[in-house]
Amino acid sequence: MIKHTLIYGLSIASIAFLLEWLDFRHAMRMHSTEFYIVCIAVIFTALGIWLGNRLTPSRAASEFAFNQAAMNSLGISVREYEVLTLIAQGCANKVIARQLDISPNTVKTHIGNLYQKLSVASRTQALQKARELALLP
Repeated sequence: MIKHTLIYGLSIASIAFLLEWLDFRHAMRMHSTEFYIVCIAVIFTALGIWLGNRLTPSRAASEFAFNQAAMNSLGISVREYEVLTLIAQGCANKVIARQLDISPNTVKTHIGNLYQKLSVASRTQALQKARELALLP
C-alpha cells in the first residue's frame, strides 16, 4: 500500500512540476523583456544599497565638549546661555519667559544681547554660530 501511495504521489508531483515548468516557459516567452528588466533593477538596487553601506563612512558618536573659553571671550552670561539653549530647543519668547520666570521683554533683551555678541541677525544664525563655537551640541 505504501509503495503504491509513493508511486502515485511522485507521479502527481512530477506532472505538477512539468506543468509549472511549461507555464514558466510560456510566461517567459510572453514577458521575457519585463522579467529581465525587473531582474536587472533588483540587482542594481541591491548593489547600490551594498555600495552605499560600504562606502559611506559611519558617524562616530563623539562627546560634546563645551567651549567655556568662547563663552567667556564673547561675554555671554549664564542667563543668556540659558536663553540660547531654549532657543535651540525651539521655544518661543513667551515660553522662554515662562520657563525662566522672567518677562518676555527681558527675553527679547537677552536675545538682542546674544545677537550682538555673536554678530548675527537671526535665531538661525545665532544657533549656527553657537554650534560652530561649540557652545551648543
